[in-house]
Amino acid sequence: MLEDKNPQRTSIDQLGEFGLIDHLTKNFQIKHPSTLKGIGDDAAVLDFGSKKMVVSTDLLIEGVHFDLAYMPLKHLGYKAVTVNLSDICAMNAKPTQITVSIAVSNRFPLEALEELFEGITLASEVYKVDVIGGDTTSSQKGLLISITAIGEVNEEDITYRNGAKETDLLVVTGDIGSAYMGLQVLEREKQVFQVNPNNQPDLENYTYLIERQLKPEARTDIKELLEKLEVKPTSMIDISDGLSSEILHLCKQSHVGCNLYEEKLPLDPQLISVCEEFKIDSTTIALSGGEDYELLFTVSINDFPKIKANPNLTVIGHMVNEKEGTHLISRANEAIPLKSLGWNAFKK
Repeated sequence: MLEDKNPQRTSIDQLGEFGLIDHLTKNFQIKHPSTLKGIGDDAAVLDFGSKKMVVSTDLLIEGVHFDLAYMPLKHLGYKAVTVNLSDICAMNAKPTQITVSIAVSNRFPLEALEELFEGITLASEVYKVDVIGGDTTSSQKGLLISITAIGEVNEEDITYRNGAKETDLLVVTGDIGSAYMGLQVLEREKQVFQVNPNNQPDLENYTYLIERQLKPEARTDIKELLEKLEVKPTSMIDISDGLSSEILHLCKQSHVGCNLYEEKLPLDPQLISVCEEFKIDSTTIALSGGEDYELLFTVSINDFPKIKANPNLTVIGHMVNEKEGTHLISRANEAIPLKSLGWNAFKK
């Protein structure tokens, strides 16, 4: 896990905007020849030659997307990068650059922003992406982070959401649902702490779930893995809003239906035990939880022999004719219509 330092307080107004930018970005190193110019001019300059460029942007807002009561700033910086890189991975592309913009209120001293940027810097090093620019401004309420991720890909390798065909297999990487249950554990411990601040939380039995929530990883490994297996996905999306929602996105844009099998869902043992503790159905969490940042994709049924033994991949269903609809096939062999129950940013 990432660790925060003991806080000091240096007012950021002493540095000014450009002094602050220089201070926070001094550790970023250029890693890609496609980065002709990064931070320090009016715009970054990129050269991808014969490759195509893919771009994605996400906005994280304090009180909506994260709670600093239990989200360390270094973890937040790391997570802000990885969730954006996940979108690039979902195009079957290689992340290469990011821009970082923040709006911050005067309740945050310089040391707090240093912690945030330590996480951003660590993620840029782990995932080998260049930080090439961004913006800083003031905020009346809390902290806002906007990251734009850029990637490169050969045109023939680009994978959209609309390429799934009938009989294609539905495949997911890793396990699902753990990040959401990690959030539930943190929310519960926050409430306990508010009632009794002397009661220190014991999180030993929840370490995997909490790490999945606070420090998710982008599946940048899957593109190379599939290339080695000689498998080309027909459609792909990342799991940010919940498995059921993402499946419905693929089905809608590809004009197909789907049968998803409950017994095939990849669940971590810690997730199953904590769901029992919370008296929550683990299948519901797997379908609706979100923030797993695993990849969900389809492949031709002819590729099944290539992927069936790979520990990183689980076949969880198959695509059918659009008229058949989208269903969860329960362990009792009952067909239950899939519903979009994942994250909705505008839901009251």
